[in-house]
Amino acid sequence: MTGRALPEQGARAPVPGPSVAVQAGSGPDADPAEPPPLAPSLAPGTVDEALLDAYSRTVSWVAAELLPSVAALSLEDGSHRPAGAGSGVLISADGLLVTAAHVVRGANAGTAAFTTGDEVPFAVVGSDPLSDLAVVRAGGGGYQAARLGDAGRLRVGQVVVAIGNPFGFEGSVSAGVVSALGRSLLAPGGAGSRLMGDVIQTDAALHPGNSGGALANSAAEVIGINTALIGPWVGQGLGMAVPINDTTRTIIGSLAAGRRIRRAFLGIGGGSRPLPRAVAVATGFARGVEVISVVTSSPAGGAGLRPGDIIVSLGGDVVGNVGEMQLLLSEKFIGRRITISYVRNGRLSTAEATCAELPQP
Repeated sequence: MTGRALPEQGARAPVPGPSVAVQAGSGPDADPAEPPPLAPSLAPGTVDEALLDAYSRTVSWVAAELLPSVAALSLEDGSHRPAGAGSGVLISADGLLVTAAHVVRGANAGTAAFTTGDEVPFAVVGSDPLSDLAVVRAGGGGYQAARLGDAGRLRVGQVVVAIGNPFGFEGSVSAGVVSALGRSLLAPGGAGSRLMGDVIQTDAALHPGNSGGALANSAAEVIGINTALIGPWVGQGLGMAVPINDTTRTIIGSLAAGRRIRRAFLGIGGGSRPLPRAVAVATGFARGVEVISVVTSSPAGGAGLRPGDIIVSLGGDVVGNVGEMQLLLSEKFIGRRITISYVRNGRLSTAEATCAELPQP
């Protein structure tokens, strides 16, 4: 492989005070043959136990809600030979599942196994390697679809639950927290240097086979599709998930309709960087994308951009990092002439470019 409503505010639960337990064998009339009293244990109703119970109940409830909606995917290549495995999440009652694009790479069909014991064939409907999202359709109907949430409402430290099929162990559940938001990650599967932006980082345990599975919040809403695990050669607890937001909902909808995802192409390789303080004050921009390389005969090359320039806006929209730039370079920019604002030698300049279409990987 290569990430319940909160209690109403204003009402506080009473904090229990210390409790005293009377134990057998501890009084003056105790039978000397009885064993000595055990060391006092955590009294029921204390704050720590209440928190643990709430956490356990939440994770168990989320698992019960989502397990019927997560399938183990076994892939076949064109010769009907096994070609890999992963997970998928039902998004419609008629059998549409969203998964990771790298799970279905090189395959067009396979088998989906559910925790109900049902195993049905599926066909790949569409795949977008640059977002690492794909949609497949399982045969049959009457499925329990998962509810999709909004990753834009996540907070660092929030509890999340991962459901998938690591190493082929169907219906496995792990839990953790949102470790970070807005991470960038190279798209899996040889998609060049294309970065996926706004990736969710979590410490919920992920392993090979979790790819394409659900990352859910405590309301059992799917807010991410698990995509990658950093490690184990580096460390544990570094899982990544593609967020469910307006952008990815559009991609999923297009794939489900059989449409190809089109993106604009500017023709630079770059990296995010802050502007020097004096330049930021003079230009009004704090960050941008530094041009590291320019593709020959690209729109950027034709506009006169060169290594060392720092792009700060495209078509009037501010660009603070690589992820924001790639988000802007959508289908609407293809064939459109746009103004590029950039900083060169500490001064703000502009150039015009007509964006081409990014070739598919």
